[in-house]
Amino acid sequence: MAEKLSTRAGYGKALVELAEKYDYYVLDADLAEATKTVDFSKKYPNRFFDIGIAEADMVGTAVGLSSCGATVFASTFAMFAAGRAFEQVRNGVCYNNLNVKIVGTHGGILIGEDGGSHQAIEDVSLMRTIPNMKVIVPADAIEAKYAVEAAINEPGPVYLRFGRYDVPVFNTDENYSFTFGKANVLKVGTDVTVIAMGDMVYEALCASEELAKEGISVGVINMHTIKPIDKDAIQTAMETSKHIMTAEDHNVFGGLYSAVSEVVAEFGGKISDKVAVEDRFGQSGNRADLQKEYGLTCENIVAKIRNLMKS
Repeated sequence: MAEKLSTRAGYGKALVELAEKYDYYVLDADLAEATKTVDFSKKYPNRFFDIGIAEADMVGTAVGLSSCGATVFASTFAMFAAGRAFEQVRNGVCYNNLNVKIVGTHGGILIGEDGGSHQAIEDVSLMRTIPNMKVIVPADAIEAKYAVEAAINEPGPVYLRFGRYDVPVFNTDENYSFTFGKANVLKVGTDVTVIAMGDMVYEALCASEELAKEGISVGVINMHTIKPIDKDAIQTAMETSKHIMTAEDHNVFGGLYSAVSEVVAEFGGKISDKVAVEDRFGQSGNRADLQKEYGLTCENIVAKIRNLMKS
């Protein structure tokens, strides 16, 4: 059984582990326990500022620090980072191309009981449309750690999206490397390639294993960097697989499906199917029930691929 750990926990660990190697500040909006910045705040109190329940002020403070040469992580729930502070992210951080890393934890429907008001299903769409902003969505806690370091070394604004619940850790420090803007090809498939992000990468891997028993070859691409997206990996998948589909815990509009569709269209192709939140708000419920309700499961990926193979 694979170890389980949330990507937000991976973020918190990374902040502490990398603090001696890199010089950066961490800001939070009265959510340090939830965003997992709390350990950094205790170990490096002079480099941590809790701005309170005021996300716009937090981003404005990050802008001020960064304009003086600092690297800054500004952390809150994804709903508030991308929604409430959008103007400050756009006009303060991105317009000036500052070295601020916007961190949105609790991204997607699968944060559970917090409900539709807190379940950010638009954040990737909002962030990737802003000039100068880059977007990273790690799939497990190990990848989250390397994503944080990549963000530090990537000049300018970066949006990092992390999840709430513990998910299987399928990467290891020994076998993993993170290259900004380059997808990780986990499996090559000749029938279908599933391009997935975040929590849905593991679901895609499970689907691939299940369908292999039926003789269906399913490739899996972990598209951890949504912007800039890895066009080469998508083109290669189009050449090696009969079908391309996407999987994401995000609204179907503006997220991974849209980003991959844009690239596929450039090469004269089309996406055969997708698994995403079908333009619905979230609701309160436990993670397993929400997965089933919104089709964000291994089983749904399997069913959709079986239908593709019949066509």
